[in-house]
Amino acid sequence: MNKKHLPLIIPPSRHSITLAAINNNAIKIIQDLKRAGYHAYLVGGCVRDLLLGRTPKDFDIATDARPEEIKSLFGVCRLIGRRFRLAHVRIGGEVIEVATFRGMHLNGDDDGAQITAQGRVLRDNVYGTQEDDVMRRDFTINALYFDPEERSVIDFVKGEVDLRKRVIRTIGDPPERFREDPVRMLRAVRFAAKLGFDIDPSIVSATAELASLLHHVPPARMLDEMIKLFHGGSALQTYEKLREYGLFRYLFPFTEQCLDGIVPNLPALAFANTDTRVQLGKPVIPAFLFACLLWDPVQADVDKLKDSGMDTKRAWSIATSDAVRDQAQHVAIPKRFVLMIKDIWALQSRLENRLPKTIKWLLEHKRFRAAYDFLLLRAELREIDPEIANWWTKVQEVDPKERKDMIHALRAPVNKRGRKRKRKNRAA
Repeated sequence: MNKKHLPLIIPPSRHSITLAAINNNAIKIIQDLKRAGYHAYLVGGCVRDLLLGRTPKDFDIATDARPEEIKSLFGVCRLIGRRFRLAHVRIGGEVIEVATFRGMHLNGDDDGAQITAQGRVLRDNVYGTQEDDVMRRDFTINALYFDPEERSVIDFVKGEVDLRKRVIRTIGDPPERFREDPVRMLRAVRFAAKLGFDIDPSIVSATAELASLLHHVPPARMLDEMIKLFHGGSALQTYEKLREYGLFRYLFPFTEQCLDGIVPNLPALAFANTDTRVQLGKPVIPAFLFACLLWDPVQADVDKLKDSGMDTKRAWSIATSDAVRDQAQHVAIPKRFVLMIKDIWALQSRLENRLPKTIKWLLEHKRFRAAYDFLLLRAELREIDPEIANWWTKVQEVDPKERKDMIHALRAPVNKRGRKRKRKNRAA
């Protein structure tokens, strides 16, 4: 073993991780792998979070067993992934991810590897030792291993030191690591926001130079990363850092064009709302964020189309379809999301107009809650009269009789001749 790769072994007396804090099924899988003659450890984010006193979301395992060997060892195991071959072991009603130690690429013709001319890794089924594996990981704080039997932390890259310093640092040269996988630039921001850590200056400079590589990341993968960025409980901080480092425009370029100098803005309110829901244990859905993030671009396009002489209804139809289509070139938008996004938008004018004959239908609409939440954010920005949002809040809370009275009060007043005055509907 090369001396520079000799790990620091941190014994139980020098760290705070206890077996009681670790998923029992993960420990059992590690024990089964070791009994079969393999090496196996907890690795990555779970070790990082345990050392920080946080509760890990997942418990991932790294081993020298090959994917097929893992599959043969466990009764219910599924191999997934093309870019990285992983084993999902189902045990005790949950799934634990088990990955084989990855090896170093010597050239683009390595067995199992596929690398672009720019250095981006498309396929990475090159296996190696634990020493190789640690050098293939992204950041030092995510490259710590934990051995449940010895109860020791294994640290090859001073990750424990960076945890104490509260800094995000790449393993190796940042430009090289970002060329291998540009998504690592987004991950650096996500971890900094999630953990409250600083980003090493070398990462900041490399990001400024190489951010455009995100254009080459498939939209489907960008969707996966978007969900991780904004559904983890620190969406607002993540959004602010993405804009600070010039990365947000590679996710939502049309939204970025509408944000210059506007504070507060709908995306910021939407992210703060998402964080609150996560903290309260309420569900969050990507479609709602898409609706908030694309609302300003849609309205800008509607205004342009109307200025060209197009009627309002047609302008909205074209603008909404174009916005979803164009955005999907950067971050994929599944069809089920598209339907919900358009429903949220379409319901806004109905919620604003409050026609008595539509109130019951709106309250029972499957998208009402999402559309109502969207309306609240718009009211907070004074995009609509806050009294309208207050009315919708109250009508949901009152008893049936009072609700009927509230709806009746919306009806047009009667003039002296007994005719109802016509309501002028607002444009959709």
